[in-house]
Amino acid sequence: MVVETLERSCEGSKRRHVNGGDVAVPCSGDEFSNGDINAAPVVSAKRARVSREMTFQDIYGADALLNDDDDEEDDCDWEPVQAPVEFVNWCCVNCTMSNPGDMVHCYICGEHKESGILRHGYLASPFFKDTGLIEVEEKYGGSSSATSSTAVGFDERMLLHSEFEVKPHPHPERPDRLRAIAASLATAGVFPGRCLPINAREITKQELQMVHTSEHVDAVNTTSQLLYSYFTSDTYANEYSARAARLAAGLCADLATEIFTGRVKNGFALVRPPGHHAGIRHAMGFCLHNNAAVAALVAQAAGAKKVLIVDWDVHHGNGTQEIFEQNKSVLYISLHRHEGGHFYPGTGAADEVGTNGGEGYCVNVPWSCGGVGDKDYIFAFQHVVLPIASAFSPDFVIISAGFDAARGDPLGCCDVTPAGYSRMTQMLGDLCGGKMLVILEGGYNLRSISSSATAVIKVLLGEIPENNLPIAATPSREGLQTVLDVMNIQMKFWPSLAISYSKLLSEWEARLIENKKNQMKRKLVRVPTWWKWGRKKLLYKFLSGRMISRSK
Repeated sequence: MVVETLERSCEGSKRRHVNGGDVAVPCSGDEFSNGDINAAPVVSAKRARVSREMTFQDIYGADALLNDDDDEEDDCDWEPVQAPVEFVNWCCVNCTMSNPGDMVHCYICGEHKESGILRHGYLASPFFKDTGLIEVEEKYGGSSSATSSTAVGFDERMLLHSEFEVKPHPHPERPDRLRAIAASLATAGVFPGRCLPINAREITKQELQMVHTSEHVDAVNTTSQLLYSYFTSDTYANEYSARAARLAAGLCADLATEIFTGRVKNGFALVRPPGHHAGIRHAMGFCLHNNAAVAALVAQAAGAKKVLIVDWDVHHGNGTQEIFEQNKSVLYISLHRHEGGHFYPGTGAADEVGTNGGEGYCVNVPWSCGGVGDKDYIFAFQHVVLPIASAFSPDFVIISAGFDAARGDPLGCCDVTPAGYSRMTQMLGDLCGGKMLVILEGGYNLRSISSSATAVIKVLLGEIPENNLPIAATPSREGLQTVLDVMNIQMKFWPSLAISYSKLLSEWEARLIENKKNQMKRKLVRVPTWWKWGRKKLLYKFLSGRMISRSK
């Protein structure tokens, strides 16, 4: 593990640094920071000095200037130097996008520049400035944290993990992610209130070495001695990051033990940094330690024989797959954007099924495009995830719950809603008596992740969500093709998929034949286009209108 350590410096409260590939979009009106050797051209400096020394009061109040007999120039046309009006750019607290200073709402997500999302979560209005007052009417049973069967793991020290450098564009994996979710849960009276808190502890090196190499653990711990460092161009660490990563893994480990031993029924790990990209010997993709892998092995140490990990983060969990691809006691199922390997991290094709005796225990559902929504995910759950999971019959279920496939996420660009996430949670809840741990992974639109996480936790609490999603979801054309490809590969290892695959394939072929017939009708029966400009334009409109109605 190579940690690219940057030069430590204590001078200056602001630093600017652009990694390879980063796009600098200024979010501050200060064009140059103090101490910058290229602060401004000499001409600008002179103008600024003249502006400071020759103010209106100086000129008309200084006797030496007014009574200077040697100055013969006519200054009747003199005008005071006026500084140009500047609009300071601002970055949206919800999606981090840069906006012109004269705009009040983010041009990407519509969030007000002074919204109360960090105080009230998604329950705050996106359209108005935060007034500090909000009324929320929650409908739920009278459960309290004392009698709750749902535990939540959270510790404020994980907020200290942040990018040290002040960049023009904020890093998407930022402390505000946890703040927004925590604010949503508090405003809704869910946590604290209805969920049982779990005391945080830092995981031990011995526990981490069940998943990672000793060199990797040491490399992460070394960052606590540095002001800031980078594992990759987008995976940062500051002096508090190692402890935050140990706290996150420790909370996941303890939640897994509490759930499997029956002290609580289920739980939600509100943690960061995320983990599913962290492999055996490397940190990447904002991830330092693999929290889901730690939880799975701790659950097995507590007695679980078979563990299911379902990863619905929009990015493939390459680290989790690497850790368990040879392990038949852990089934890893991932639904993610892939696009032929062109979407980060490029792994997770449908034919990646496991190795060295673990074939069939890695199941990848790789979407071929963006914009995938509730119906595609639910359809994949009905025809791939649940049939394979039921045949596997796990003792414990872990969800790597990235919410970057949610509607509005700037990185995922998909269309899953809170209703979709709550439905998927419900569908997995029937496995192994509901012993389920949900672990936060990605998700970078604060409104999307806070509303989605709250919806998932309400399902864990036993609420039945009110949504209009159909029981039998009809997927998009691309979604259906992806599911068929996955079933065709996985039914070699899971024979129960064969019947469903044959039925879906027949429906798919019938749909293709119908589409071809409609296209042929439009091609064969066509009125000459030149008619509409000649004497027959009325006949053209009549015949073309009838053919369009018949083809429908």
